[in-house]
Amino acid sequence: MIQAPALLWRTARFALDLRHPLVMGIVNVTPDSFSDGGAHGDPASGLRHAESLLAQGANILDIGGESTRPGAPPVPLQEELARVLPVVREAVRWGVPISIDTYKPEVMAECLALGADIVNDVWALRRVGADGRSAEAVVAQHPACGVVLMHMHRQPQDMQVQPMQGDAVPQVRDFLAARAATLQARGVARERIVLDYGIGFGKTVAQNLALLARQHELLALGYPLLAGWSRKSTLGRITGQDVAADRVAASLAAALLAVERGARIVRVHDVAATVQALKVWQALHDSDACARA
Repeated sequence: MIQAPALLWRTARFALDLRHPLVMGIVNVTPDSFSDGGAHGDPASGLRHAESLLAQGANILDIGGESTRPGAPPVPLQEELARVLPVVREAVRWGVPISIDTYKPEVMAECLALGADIVNDVWALRRVGADGRSAEAVVAQHPACGVVLMHMHRQPQDMQVQPMQGDAVPQVRDFLAARAATLQARGVARERIVLDYGIGFGKTVAQNLALLARQHELLALGYPLLAGWSRKSTLGRITGQDVAADRVAASLAAALLAVERGARIVRVHDVAATVQALKVWQALHDSDACARA
């Protein structure tokens, strides 16, 4: 029996209403982001950028201190903490949902202790910290934080050198189903879990497009979906735009297609444009609903 995705996403401080799609604004506090070239690579500029994204209409802020672009080198723990903790410490005072984009259990724990609401992990909580504590345990031991479990093939250093083989959709579906089930077995409520199929993380252009076209197969698992198409290289391959910042129009198209196919959260760089596009989508959706009533 297929279970309909939840209409609420339970996070540490907020129950997020998913009846309308939400925009997660990206705050890269890194010097080597693929999308912005490190324009917000220190805490002060990161906070200014975060404030700007809220003014543009972001519903959630996703703060990260380590690039996961293909080939990106790992960032030492203390360096990542130095980048993100000042931003999280201030941002949690703003009364909006704060997500921490990290795979390190130590960073998750520190940010959750400061009041962050969501853990967004490209490794789907599979990593273990230097102290032996797992990311899975950090989230399971927290009473209420939300979590985004993402599928990634291999790791950032080699994921595009040796991408997935075959039909990606059942492989991604089964992986995400298993990770969600493991987390629930540790006591994490289903309503805290969102899934992300990991566009660009070890997948070919054809596989990325198949995941978008067949989102219904992932939604059949019964969890809300987050779609992270913003400025991805697949869009550059399709459009011929080699510069990430020139992929705004393509990113808007992908976000709308993902929402039309059931995604409830879109993770984006270009918040203002995405918010406007989603207002048009929502108006048409509401108009259709009234016509059918």
